[in-house]
Amino acid sequence: MPEPKAAKPAPESLSAYVPTGLDEGIRCLSPLSPFAEILATAGAPRFRRRRNSFASLLHTILGQQVSIDAAAAMFLRLSECCRPLAPEPFLALDAGSLRSCGFTRQKMGYARDLARLVLCGRFDFARLEEESDEEALSSLLALKGIGLWSAEIYLLFCLGRPDIWPASDLGLQIAAGESLRLAARPDEHGLRRLGEAWRPWRSVAACLFWQSYLHARRRQSPPLAAELYAVGESEIAAPGAG
Repeated sequence: MPEPKAAKPAPESLSAYVPTGLDEGIRCLSPLSPFAEILATAGAPRFRRRRNSFASLLHTILGQQVSIDAAAAMFLRLSECCRPLAPEPFLALDAGSLRSCGFTRQKMGYARDLARLVLCGRFDFARLEEESDEEALSSLLALKGIGLWSAEIYLLFCLGRPDIWPASDLGLQIAAGESLRLAARPDEHGLRRLGEAWRPWRSVAACLFWQSYLHARRRQSPPLAAELYAVGESEIAAPGAG
């Protein structure tokens, strides 16, 4: 079995899609099973990159233990309720307003703690961008309410890191089990072991599995609020352009 090649340094300009180096990662993984079949049937994944921002981390918190469609809908309500979606205006919202946007009491506490940390400078998104995967993971896990799933999803979708493997994600577990034709859905530990074969492009592998999951169910990833995306719609090059 050929070994996937290492990721190159990130380009200066932000890619519209995750992770950084997506097309190179696809080229490296495409000879391997089951990715050739996924690409042939479901096509290449095109999950848009999100901003490294307070708003994106709030979206990640809202997305804990709910479907991607529910998280998108809740965030849209929040973005309409809080303009601009920044720490100070967010802290001015009362509990009733936050509940109407889908925040549980627990998630409300996590989000308010985050807003205070950003306001006082104890959590800095620019610094997070410069940290290694391990350092950024530790910084995120130090936040109240941010567990391993949330931190890994943020690293993949908002920082574009190419070798992240969110093995506790239920959709990823289901998709991997289906694509690999396993007798049972792998648990987190089993999926982490499987993922070792796809270093240093595990983020690309995850996106391919998610693509297969959506395709098998005739679904698409729901559109998010425009302010979450790192690259605007008008800036995305058409396929084959450039």
